[in-house]
Amino acid sequence: MPSTSSIDTSIWFKSSHSGGNTTECVEAARLSEATAIRDSKAVEEGSLLFRPTSWASFVSALQDGHLEA
Repeated sequence: MPSTSSIDTSIWFKSSHSGGNTTECVEAARLSEATAIRDSKAVEEGSLLFRPTSWASFVSALQDGHLEA
């Protein structure tokens, strides 16, 4: 998995489902070995890392309506 320094220096983007509220957002960063997810209100709490296949399965399940967004 990625090092802490590679996560800290990553380019983070806000979820398109945040509804324009910049204080209550989920942020993501694409890393070479994973996708990192964090709470924009609590970045000091760290992030969750997902391997590419796990992240792709999650996004696919959301798009197919198998999970409630």
